[in-house]
Amino acid sequence: FSARILARSGQEVLGGGHRWHLAPDGGATYPTEDGGWIYVSNSEISILGGVSAIRFDARGEIIDAYPILDRTNKNCAGGVTPWHTWLSCEEIGRGRVFECSPWGDQEAILRLALGVFKHEAVAVDSTNGHLYLTEDESDGGFYRFTASQENVYGFPDLNAGDLEIATVSATGQVSWTLLPDPQYTGETPTRYQVPHLTPFNGGEGIWFHDGVVYFSTKGDNKVWAYNTQSAQLDTIYDGRSSLTGVDNLTVSCCGDVLVAEDGGSMQIVVILPNGELKTLVQIEGQDESEVTGPAFDPSGTRLYFSSQRGPSGQSIDGITYEVTGPFHRLA
Repeated sequence: FSARILARSGQEVLGGGHRWHLAPDGGATYPTEDGGWIYVSNSEISILGGVSAIRFDARGEIIDAYPILDRTNKNCAGGVTPWHTWLSCEEIGRGRVFECSPWGDQEAILRLALGVFKHEAVAVDSTNGHLYLTEDESDGGFYRFTASQENVYGFPDLNAGDLEIATVSATGQVSWTLLPDPQYTGETPTRYQVPHLTPFNGGEGIWFHDGVVYFSTKGDNKVWAYNTQSAQLDTIYDGRSSLTGVDNLTVSCCGDVLVAEDGGSMQIVVILPNGELKTLVQIEGQDESEVTGPAFDPSGTRLYFSSQRGPSGQSIDGITYEVTGPFHRLA
């Protein structure tokens, strides 16, 4: 394995003119037409948040860096869509979701149909067309969005649809209830509009893989798995081991769940399909920070992530890394 620093907050990326944003958070990668790829990263800064992107050529060399969303509010995590856009979420009480082009060739689109609440992250069920969303409140909801129609490309049209909130039975069966005011136009916050909802303590990262929606809740240090076919919700990590401060997550092509720690030991820890834990990354000397934005490149040989506040513990000291190596053994 080898590692390199790609960008530092407030400094130009390879001297190309674009200064890397403060407090880098949730991220994702996208393949490009020339055999390269793009890594996008949120900025969890009040008022002056947004998203930046780094573009790589087929050899993995940085060839460009640029903003794809500007002047939004505390962009924490988000989600990848099958149609190759980035859904960036605002982590504030009346937070919104913006759909961004990783190529930076279009203006970001505000997606109010996805609700107004303290958004954390989004995952798209590419099989059934649903979107699942987490809420970073101590009594937050677990949400599902169903578009009213498909767009011309056969993907969910995010302009309109139904936003529902989950209720979980004692056996883990999930039922969904339509929210009467998902855009929070009245006095009642979104999560309180359904009296019998099941609260989740600090919803964080979320990812869809092979029919299952995985998400974490930092308040009780748990990682969950929702089977979209059976509507069954189970915990795959109950917080009783060394993995602490569960936050951003992604899932590898092999079904390994990578969980980044907010604090804890500043690690990225893998939950294997059999439930075993493996430490994959450790950042040393940055104990006042958190690990954010884990994402593999299209080949699965490069892992991107950030230390949001770096060694000083300040948002101006964020560092974004790339680790290259044999993450996935060939069969």
